[in-house]
Amino acid sequence: MERTAGILLPVTSLPSKYGIGCFSKSAYDFVDWLKAAGQSYWQILPLGPTSYGDSPYQSFSTFAGNPYFISLEALIEEGVLTEKECDGTDFGSRPNDIHYEKLYKNRYPLLRKAYERSKISENPDYLRFIEENNWWLSDYALFMAVKDRFEGVPWNQWAEDIRLRWGNAMDYYREELYFEIEFQQYMQFKFYEQWNALKAYANENGIRLIGDIPIYVAMDSADTWAHPELFQLDETLTPSAVAGCPPDGFSADGQLWGNPLYRWDYHRNTGYEWWISRLSYCFRLYDVVRIDHFRGFDEYYSIPYGAESAKEGHWEKGPGIDLFRHVEQSLGWHEVIAEDLGYVTDSVRQLVFESGFPGMKVLEFAFDSRDTGSANDYLPHNYIENCVAYTGTHDNETITGWFQSITKKERQMARDYLCDQTTPDRLLHQSFISLIMRSSAKSCIIPIQDYMGYDNTCRINKPSTVGINWRWRLTEDELSEELKEKIHAMAMRYGRKNWN
Repeated sequence: MERTAGILLPVTSLPSKYGIGCFSKSAYDFVDWLKAAGQSYWQILPLGPTSYGDSPYQSFSTFAGNPYFISLEALIEEGVLTEKECDGTDFGSRPNDIHYEKLYKNRYPLLRKAYERSKISENPDYLRFIEENNWWLSDYALFMAVKDRFEGVPWNQWAEDIRLRWGNAMDYYREELYFEIEFQQYMQFKFYEQWNALKAYANENGIRLIGDIPIYVAMDSADTWAHPELFQLDETLTPSAVAGCPPDGFSADGQLWGNPLYRWDYHRNTGYEWWISRLSYCFRLYDVVRIDHFRGFDEYYSIPYGAESAKEGHWEKGPGIDLFRHVEQSLGWHEVIAEDLGYVTDSVRQLVFESGFPGMKVLEFAFDSRDTGSANDYLPHNYIENCVAYTGTHDNETITGWFQSITKKERQMARDYLCDQTTPDRLLHQSFISLIMRSSAKSCIIPIQDYMGYDNTCRINKPSTVGINWRWRLTEDELSEELKEKIHAMAMRYGRKNWN
């Protein structure tokens, strides 16, 4: 089996002139940099349009793309925006931080100008895009246009006629909001036009893209509004139960996510039609798809709607392997990474094994002095070939920040495992990366911050917090020749270099 390596870097974290990483020249430069560093993969986070809290795991649509990622530079080249207009817009003053409030207030007016100057309705590629994607795009564009009309409130607080999708209301808003709907469609067209060009460039240069999809959709999403029959909602379209995870050693109250749960009996009766459509779409967008919270397909944690904490929840059976058999029968075999982290039961292990998908191993979980069993699964000498190894994920501390935060006993456990009592703490990130790179895992994906030895000031996300996450960005000078050569040497040393 080919041994490979890659880097985890959200698109948002790319260097950028206009406030947030996007599909601009910096994305293409990063592909070139990955190739020169001997890497095979670029793993990103979900690309959907984000809602309150800016989390890519809470999106207004499971199919739509985030308009923030549309390259303004490309629109300048098209002639629908000017450099003066973009340079004169306030996106925040810190090149290593994302100011989401300013993005929201100032980027959309620029995109609206681009739309109004585009004569998009005369573009045959746009018309073809609308025709091919109408099965999800018409609901999404209407959803976003109506949401703006109701000043951003969730759809379950809209007027009854459009909340319940009465025919006369649907017709009224489609006519009344015609240009707002077309603007939403224009942004999706530009998003996918630019994304497909970037993906083609990456693939031509031997870099494969690992996408990421949440298992659940947001309550306030076009998916839930347009297809309430897919979810555990009552006759008033209020959830009867919501998603989360139970209390554990990291959270005494568990986590109350609030996403609507699937009505799995309905999905089963339709032959999992919606899931097949969703995954088919993802397999076109990405070379490999990582499915978040994979254990939810075996058993999912159900919390009564209105509960104050996740303590009140209980486990229910999910669809199991039946879903993935239907997917493979319909779509053929595709590469998937099963995010099987957290409390893993024998039945979850069996599901991952039967699916054939590689699971995940995270080094930071290997040295937990409170754990007498599962930590063993994350020690690199126990990794099986069919897995993807990480130092940490977007939800974890950086490897340097993690080593600083764990107990003295756990630091000693890690040093004993490394057989290294002398390397300074500030350089240990290199030893930890080397540790998993020489494991049996077929692929190793390293967050870029870990290669750089950065501490938790560069962390992507701290679960159960709002306002401080998804903000960190690279600056152009940080993707240095020295770092590239160091990563290339490590890929060579452990037989993981991409020779394409």
